[in-house]
This record gives sequence, C-alpha cells and structure tokens, in this order.
Amino acid sequence: MKNPLITLIALDSNMPFDDGSLGKGRNFTLTPQQQAEQLAWLETELARPRTTKFLVVMGHHPVYSDGMHGDHPVLVRDWDPLFRKHKVDLYLAGHDHDLQHLEFEGHPTSFFLSGGGGADLYDLKNDPLPRRKYAQKVYGFSHLSVTPKQMILRHLDSNGRPLHAFSKTPRGKITIST
Repeated sequence: MKNPLITLIALDSNMPFDDGSLGKGRNFTLTPQQQAEQLAWLETELARPRTTKFLVVMGHHPVYSDGMHGDHPVLVRDWDPLFRKHKVDLYLAGHDHDLQHLEFEGHPTSFFLSGGGGADLYDLKNDPLPRRKYAQKVYGFSHLSVTPKQMILRHLDSNGRPLHAFSKTPRGKITIST
C-alpha cells in the first residue's frame, strides 16, 4: 500500500496477572525474560517515527476492563505508560466475554474490548466508573473502519444491529454516535 493509514502492533498478553501468580493457562504464560524482551521491543516499535494516521496496539487481554477479570495490573504497569508516552490511539482486546469501550480523561488511548463471540457471557461490574462509555453483556462482534480523517469503531449485536459506535480523529477527538 502506498499510503497506509494505520500501524498495528500485535502483542502477546499472556503473562502473570498479578505478583507472579500464573493461574489457569500457566503453560501459555510468557516467562519473565520473554516479558522483558517483548516490552523492550514494544518500546522500540512505538518510538519509531510515525508515518501513518493511526497507531493501534492489540492483545488478547484487556489492559483495563469493567468486566469479570478487571484491570490487568501487569499490563497497566508495563504497557499503559508507553501508550501514553507514544500516544497510541487505540488498544484492541478480547478475553472478557462482553463488549466494552473505555476512555480515560486526558489519556490518548481508547480501549475497545470485543469478547462477545459465542462463549458464555461474563457479568460486568455493577458500579460503572466514569471511564465506561459503553459496556454490555451481549453476544456480538466489532467493526473497525479507517479513513484519512477518522477511525470508526462499532459494536454490533449477533444480528449485525448497531449497539455502540464512536469515531476518533488523528488529533484524538472522539465522537460517540450511538
């Protein structure tokens, strides 16, 4: 492509959830050395001169979640400062079985979680924080479209009906349209 619009960085988010505990799936968890190597690689990639309109990072686990698993302390500690420093536009994740869109005052990154693909759905936290722009325990999927002027993200139900949508400009202006 001659003039790409988006840079997408995919990460392995399988790491201890908190204080070294591995929990279920420990066989898939990154070792401390792999974690450190990936973090160094991520910082190098994010520091590269940006030639696209949008910078997107994705991983299986959410950094922040208003769902069953909550915020991931290791990802908050290691990745969030880099997202802020390098002005990552969007973080895409799944893992929690629901659909979410989170925004933080003054944070350049939108957090978009699409986990309503078919397994049992998870309950959301009852007390929503101001960061929650949308969260629903519902089967569905998500759609991303990118133009030179904006990214548009949509959560759709299992029949393709819109549930929530927002757009984001390269300067970070967010417009919620549902």
